[in-house]
Amino acid sequence: MTTGKKYKFWFATGSQTLYGEKCLKVVAEHSKIMVEGLNKSGALPFEVVLKPTLIDNASIRKTFNDANADEECAGVITWMHTFSPAKSWILGLQEFRKPLLHFHTQFNEAIPYDSIDMDFMNTNQSAHGDREYGHIVSRMGIERKVIVGHWSNPEVHGRIASWMRTAIGIMESSHIRVLRVGDNMRNVAVTEGDKVEAHIKFGWEIDAYNITDIAEYVKAVSQSDINTLVDEYYSKYEIILDGRDADDFKKKVAVQAGIEIGFERFLVEKNYQAIVTNFEMLSGLQQLPGLAIQRLMDKGYGFGGEGDWKTAAMVRLMKIMAAGTPNAKGTSFMEDYTYHLVPGEEGILQAHMLEVCPSIADGKVGIKVNPLSMGQREDPARLVFTSKPGKGIATSLVDMGTRFRLIVNNVECLAQDIPMPKLPVASAFWRPEPNLSTGAEAWILAGGAHHTAFSYDLTAEQMGDWGAAMGIEVVYIDNDTTIRNFKNELRWNAASFR
Repeated sequence: MTTGKKYKFWFATGSQTLYGEKCLKVVAEHSKIMVEGLNKSGALPFEVVLKPTLIDNASIRKTFNDANADEECAGVITWMHTFSPAKSWILGLQEFRKPLLHFHTQFNEAIPYDSIDMDFMNTNQSAHGDREYGHIVSRMGIERKVIVGHWSNPEVHGRIASWMRTAIGIMESSHIRVLRVGDNMRNVAVTEGDKVEAHIKFGWEIDAYNITDIAEYVKAVSQSDINTLVDEYYSKYEIILDGRDADDFKKKVAVQAGIEIGFERFLVEKNYQAIVTNFEMLSGLQQLPGLAIQRLMDKGYGFGGEGDWKTAAMVRLMKIMAAGTPNAKGTSFMEDYTYHLVPGEEGILQAHMLEVCPSIADGKVGIKVNPLSMGQREDPARLVFTSKPGKGIATSLVDMGTRFRLIVNNVECLAQDIPMPKLPVASAFWRPEPNLSTGAEAWILAGGAHHTAFSYDLTAEQMGDWGAAMGIEVVYIDNDTTIRNFKNELRWNAASFR
C-alpha cells in the first residue's frame, strides 16, 4: 500500500544582484552541478529539482507558494551560495507550509589557496550567507532541519536521504485516516486520547464504526474469493497443524481469509489507511482478526490493538516513512509482554495476542490455529515467527492531558535461539538502550504505553524531526540517558509545552 504520489524536493539557491550578472551565472551553474551530483549519488530516495536562483522578495515568495501548490513537492532545500539579505525571505517563509531543509554547504570543498581573491570570496560566501538566512528562520520560529557538510560527501547524502523520509512523513501525516472498529478497551487509560487535538496537530482523521458495519463486508465475501486467498496462504506460509484436524484447520484459516478481504474492501471503499480492533467488540465475526490484520499490516496499513488509534496511526506513518528503504527489515505494531531478568541476559519479550506484522520476520513464517481466551470466539488463525536480529526504534505517542508526547527508545532485537514451542504467537526479544533497568524506568517515568510502533528501518533522529515539525514534545531514551537528567528533561518539557 503506497501513497500514490511521486514526491520530489525542490532545491532553492539564494543570492542577490549586488555582485553582477557574471556572479549569478556562476551561482546558477554551481547549483546545477550540485543538484545533478545529488541525484546521481544513488543515495537519495527522491529526486531533487533545481529551481531558478532566488534573488529578491518576489522570486522567493513565488517559489515558496508554488511549492505549496505543487502536490508532488514534499519540501524545499535552501542554500545561500552568496550573501542573501534575510529580510527578502520573510514573506516567503511566512507563507510556506511544507518541510524545510537548510543545507549549509558550499560549492568548493577546499580553499583555493593559490588563486583566492575577493571575487572568489564574494561569490563563495555560504559561511556568511547561510548565517544571515539562518538567523531569520530562527527569529521567525520556523521549524527546519539543518544539515552541514560538503554536497559531495556520502555521509551528507545519507543525512539528506534520512530527512527526506521524515519530510514524507510530515506530508503524509495529514492524509492518515484511522478506522476505529468499535471503541477502546474498557477501563484502559493509555489507549485513550484527544482525537480532535490529534486532528489539529497531526492531521489524522479518526472515525468510529460499529463492528457490525464491517462484519457485513466480511459476510459478503464470496467463497471463491476466500478459496483463492486460502490457496495463497498455503503456498506462501508453513502450515503448522500441531495435531489439529487438517480440514478443521483449513476452515479456521478460511475465516481469516474472509476477514482480510472484507476488512480491506471496507478500508479501500471508505479510504482508511489504519485500523483498530478490540476483542471486547466482535459482534458478527467468528474469530478475532489475527492473520487478517497481520496481512493488512504487511501491505502497509497501520494497526493498533484494543482501540489504540494513536499507535495505529504511528504504524501507518512509520511504514510510509520507511517505504522503499534498501534492504528494509520491517515495521510493526508491538507490545511489551514479559521480562527476562537473568543478569547479563536482560531483555523484553515482545508480542501481542495475535497481531504482529510479518515484515519483521526472520526466516519462515507459519500459520497456527490456537485457542484465545479473549474475545469468546472460535480459535483464530495467526501467523507465527520470530523477529530479525538488529537495531531499531520503539516509539510511543501518548496523550499527557495538556499535550502529546512522543517517546523514542533505541532498542536491539536479539536472536531468539531458545525455542518457545508452546508460544503460539509472533514475537521479538529486545534490549532497550542504555540497558533494561534504565530504559524501562525512563519509559515508565515518561508515561510510555505498553503498545509501540516499532521499526528497524527508521532512526530516533527521523522520528524526533517529525515530532518537532508537528510541534509536540519528543523525549529520547538511548545510550546517553541517565535517570537524573531524564527527570530534569521531563520537568523542563512540562514547563515548555504547558
